[in-house]
Amino acid sequence: MVLPEVFRAFVEESPVSVMFRGTLERVLAAERLDVLFGGSAQRQCCGELAFSTCAELLALVVTQSQPSVHAAYRAQREKVAVSVQSIYNKLAGIEPKVSEALVRHTAQDLAAVVQGLGAELVGPLPGFEVRIVDGNYLAGTQHRLKELRRLGDAALPGHTLAVLNPHLELIEGVIACEDGHANQKPLLPRVVDLVKSGQCWIADRDFSTLAFLFGVHKRRAYFIVRQHAVLKGELLDERICLGPSATGVVYEQSLRLSQGDESFIVRRITVELNQPTRNKDRQLHLLTNLPSSVTGQAIAGGYHGRWNIEAAFARLTTALRCELNTLGYPDAALFGFCLAVVMYNAVSTVMAAIRAAHPKLLESSKPPSATGPDRPAGKEQLRLSFYYLADEIAGVWRGMAIAIPAHHWFPAFADQTPSQLAKLLLWLARKTHVDRFLTNPYRPQQRRKQRFMSTIRRHVSTYRLLQTRKPNSS
Repeated sequence: MVLPEVFRAFVEESPVSVMFRGTLERVLAAERLDVLFGGSAQRQCCGELAFSTCAELLALVVTQSQPSVHAAYRAQREKVAVSVQSIYNKLAGIEPKVSEALVRHTAQDLAAVVQGLGAELVGPLPGFEVRIVDGNYLAGTQHRLKELRRLGDAALPGHTLAVLNPHLELIEGVIACEDGHANQKPLLPRVVDLVKSGQCWIADRDFSTLAFLFGVHKRRAYFIVRQHAVLKGELLDERICLGPSATGVVYEQSLRLSQGDESFIVRRITVELNQPTRNKDRQLHLLTNLPSSVTGQAIAGGYHGRWNIEAAFARLTTALRCELNTLGYPDAALFGFCLAVVMYNAVSTVMAAIRAAHPKLLESSKPPSATGPDRPAGKEQLRLSFYYLADEIAGVWRGMAIAIPAHHWFPAFADQTPSQLAKLLLWLARKTHVDRFLTNPYRPQQRRKQRFMSTIRRHVSTYRLLQTRKPNSS
């Protein structure tokens, strides 16, 4: 399998950048984006400025290839026939339904590619199809809008609920809310609508409501949800010690939940932690309707896998720019977040191709042995560094855009079926120098000793302190 000669230098030197750019060409092709926009938008129309153009410009900012929307506009000015103010106006009016549809449709396309690669993962609860859901409030923006200029408070542009498929490492759905002060509970019925029979949904205590638990149960699905203090039930028996786990001693007892005339019995798994969480909690109470064949230790381990989505949010914030503080309008900020999710999924697809192309190299890396309540057990696939991959892509993007004109990408990638694209990515992944993108091995960190603050002086000389070091000390 050979790409045109114009790709040769980048295929040899930075195949991951070619993989990422080609994957985006497949899922973010201009014609497909404009069709998606036409089928989802209610207030806006394409007009002279196409939705695909806005997505292309904002993608440069999200991947950190350009520092701002204005800078991206200036770099693409010859291709954009409108003013920069028109760009901002268009971004300010993109409806949350459009942003949600963007994530949903592109995730479906990439899921087919990952499955074609044969790179599915076991997930945090072996034997079950798992989904992890969590909320994320967008950080405050700059006070550029007229209504915000005289306010000193942080301006919150909205929040989202994201659904992670840990088997594919893809965020397959986002539910967006424009009100940054709104509670997540009104969005939970929309999460229940996504639940399919046989799945197991893992969530934190914000999802510990009767409506959510009953909704999942009625759909013949399973849940592992940390119990919120306000959620009460009827304990039916004494708790039984199930033995130790990686993070503490596990206990179990039955709990009856009632809502109106309806009720059902769940398992209440309690973990007496060896070490407190970052919130100083010594116990975790987990509610689940999983069958008794699933051990309490497996349920506790499955809940710790919820940190996969926390890691995804961290990657969206650091390796990508999912929170653009210059986009004050809620619709624009939410669109930026959802576009960052698409970029995250594209990088995850590149990582899946590398896993499929170099299985022995990654399997030889032993997972870390130390775990804790705030850190789940290590997994081999996490040996690939999302940060290093994203940094490589951002650094090569501009030069690759100059060297390879846009018209070369469409026939090479966009016309491919998912299985054909999977084969192409696999071919490129075999050319990747994986050692450049491996994380450093995790080692348990010791608690830092409290710093000594001098009451006499406010600064010290590093040179003089180093003179007191013993000769053999390091």
